Amino acid sequence: MNRAKPHYERIAFVASPIPEAQKARARLTKRYGNFSPAKADVVIALGGDGLMLQTLHKFMRSGKPIYGMHRGTIGFLMNDFNETNLHERINAAETALIHPLVMRARDVSGRVHEHHAINEVSLFRQSYQAARLRIRIDGKERLAELTADGVMLATPAGSTAYNLSAQGPIIPINAPLLALTPISPFRPRRWRGALLPNGARITVDVIDPDKRPVAAVADHREVRSVRSVDIRMDQKIAIKMLFDPGHSLDERILREQFGY
Repeated sequence: MNRAKPHYERIAFVASPIPEAQKARARLTKRYGNFSPAKADVVIALGGDGLMLQTLHKFMRSGKPIYGMHRGTIGFLMNDFNETNLHERINAAETALIHPLVMRARDVSGRVHEHHAINEVSLFRQSYQAARLRIRIDGKERLAELTADGVMLATPAGSTAYNLSAQGPIIPINAPLLALTPISPFRPRRWRGALLPNGARITVDVIDPDKRPVAAVADHREVRSVRSVDIRMDQKIAIKMLFDPGHSLDERILREQFGY
């Protein structure tokens, strides 16, 4: 039995501060109205991927579907911009469910910081010296020592972002996997990362954190001088992203693997 598609009528527009996005919001508001996010059926983000990530973070627990239109620089997560037939477009859109990562980072003073990430959690060296990291998966040591600029754990949605530029694998959006990718590894030279089940709990311990300080970053939230970081996928949060038919996130990720 086919389930009826949801009907989105009340729209909340959010926009990046650049003039192009602000002007688009003004025109669209005049044409379609602009409800508060609490009363809206759908949130439409106008900007680039940076604005989309901010919007996903802001509304990740709201249950509101997010539909992006490209009015920024990079628009991998956005649909094409068009002011006409907006209600028809969002009601015909395909839904991609995104589960974020949750990072619990313990700093050298013992404080615990918790943040979510849509794309990836990364650990970076803070000084001129390479980081020395120990990696455990579900409590079992898998890499006794990684000497590198850092390491990251990427979601399928984030696998085409920083992960790809670090030579990590592209993951289809519906694959139950996470990508663990080193950043400029020095030792072991031949280790290029790992694909992990999305139910895994990844722990990264910093070896000698006083001499070789390391920062942990969940998308745009940074914690300095960490001693250990636990990362897992937060299955309790499911973010709905809307894409025009034929231009779904899964389709874009597939195209990326074939270079177009």
